[in-house]
Amino acid sequence: MTDAQQLTQAFDALLQPARFKDYGPNGLQVQGREQIRTLVSGVTASKALIEAAIDLKADGLFVHHGLFWRGQDGRVVGWMRDRLQLLLAHDLNVWAYHLPLDAHPEWGNNAQLAKVLGFETTGCFGDQDIGFLGHSFHHRASAQALADHVATQLGRRVTCIDPTGREVRKIGWCSGGAQGYFEAAIAAGVDVFLTGEISEPQMHYAREMGVAFLACGHHATERYGAPALADHVAQNLGLVHHFVDIDNPA
Repeated sequence: MTDAQQLTQAFDALLQPARFKDYGPNGLQVQGREQIRTLVSGVTASKALIEAAIDLKADGLFVHHGLFWRGQDGRVVGWMRDRLQLLLAHDLNVWAYHLPLDAHPEWGNNAQLAKVLGFETTGCFGDQDIGFLGHSFHHRASAQALADHVATQLGRRVTCIDPTGREVRKIGWCSGGAQGYFEAAIAAGVDVFLTGEISEPQMHYAREMGVAFLACGHHATERYGAPALADHVAQNLGLVHHFVDIDNPA
């Protein structure tokens, strides 16, 4: 058992949120009970995850996607009202870390995704060093072969834009909705860039620059950091930890 302040300090010490210019507040987003025995982690602070945490008798949630984002409607209505009502009624804390969790070199989304996919990390790129660079332990085959490997490991279909079919040596990756990092990855000299989503421009950049692009699912690429870091902290502080994966095809 620990207290909420000590848990916040442990998360902040690892993730260093002050280093990042982010899209919303990192850290404790909803204050609940002071004493923490059981922690639930998940990707998004959705109503389904909150309900699962209540069923597990949790004292707090640790997530990647929190409740509050820059530019959103500030009214407590609709889905926001429903989520907050549950959290406050059951005295649940919510800790959310967005870019800091993507970037952590050991427990973050990109580091854990590399572990799942068998990538060796050799460097970083892009704004705030969120993107990772490296190569695959498994092969130096084509981007399509890499896409097939990723699809098997993540259990979902991968969209592959492979304009050249050339051998893959240098890989860039950034979990979630990081399609905007593609140009920075190209500038870093990658043969293929892997992220969660694809938008209309990326197909053209791939074809025109001769660099492959893999879209592997926003949720699918971001479901590894939160449980890894939460479990690490929970073990250090003697807490019970449960990861709840709320399926999301996006």
